[in-house]
Amino acid sequence: MNDRKTSNMVTRSMGEGILLSLIVGAVFLYMANTYGYMKPISEWGAGIQFGAALLFLLAGLGATFGFYQSYRVKRRLEQMRETLLMWEKGSPSRELPELGADEIGRLGEQLGRIGRKWEEQVSSLQRLSTNNAQLAEQARISAIVEERQRLARELHDAVSQQLFAISMTATAVGRTLEKDFAKAQRQVALIEEMSAVAQSEMRALLLHLRPVYLEGKHLEQGIRELVNELQLKVPMEIDFEMDSGIRLVKGVENHLFRIIQEAMSNTLRHAKATRMEIRILQRSELLRVMIRDNGIGFELDDKKQASYGLSTMQERISEVGGAIQYITAPGKGTRIEISVPVMNEESGRNESDG
Repeated sequence: MNDRKTSNMVTRSMGEGILLSLIVGAVFLYMANTYGYMKPISEWGAGIQFGAALLFLLAGLGATFGFYQSYRVKRRLEQMRETLLMWEKGSPSRELPELGADEIGRLGEQLGRIGRKWEEQVSSLQRLSTNNAQLAEQARISAIVEERQRLARELHDAVSQQLFAISMTATAVGRTLEKDFAKAQRQVALIEEMSAVAQSEMRALLLHLRPVYLEGKHLEQGIRELVNELQLKVPMEIDFEMDSGIRLVKGVENHLFRIIQEAMSNTLRHAKATRMEIRILQRSELLRVMIRDNGIGFELDDKKQASYGLSTMQERISEVGGAIQYITAPGKGTRIEISVPVMNEESGRNESDG
């Protein structure tokens, strides 16, 4: 759609150039004929040839002039648009090129100042997230108490009720085994299903018993330990890949670790998946995280966002100036894509000192 709009601008400018050249040519011929600078043409054929040649010449000049003028503007606007698209995707490293000294050039300078201010805001957000992480470290004891209370509620609302249902169904099996063997078999199958669900719930809760933050470890080390621990307990293939040399500020690492931990918990509790992929890649000044499973998926609505903790993940990624996208559908699995701008902590401090 955008390409069609820019091409219409060029076409419209060429049409305006042709119309202007024809008007100027007509005025010139009228003035030349009025003041006697033109001789009448005796033969119709020669007059038609002269008129056609003049018409094509004027149209060609007008089209060329219109194309040249609009193409110059279009090229500068495209440079501005490409830079704005990179900013929209969370990469502030792309700067606007020099666009001249006219109105477009001054607009580009103003956008460049806006981009630098936005980059400073992202740096401030990430420094603030680091400070928040340090404060959270100091309040770790209260966080542990709250986490214990939450796990107790989860155990009561999910696992405890499921175990009670398993107990009641097992009691019913003993009563119906001799009377209705087929019904007893169905009850046994139901017990197996409920026990599998309870086991998944317990594994997800055990996942949350891990350290809330990385506790001095880098992001890659923390995730690899988490993946290795789960692979020993869960019959699910987990494929983890992370570019070497990625260094993030502590606040960003902690938020990403909690988001990945929450995504893995959701997969264990809800997805019924057999495979999970985690990719953390750095492209220039942009960090990309992809989390995907082959589970049952779900309908993305407000209720699911609340039950799956997606709104919490959205809040965490917003605190570091990033973006998150959920791609899912029933029976199609779930894919989470995260992009976070990578800010240089030292340069951010220098800008703050300056």
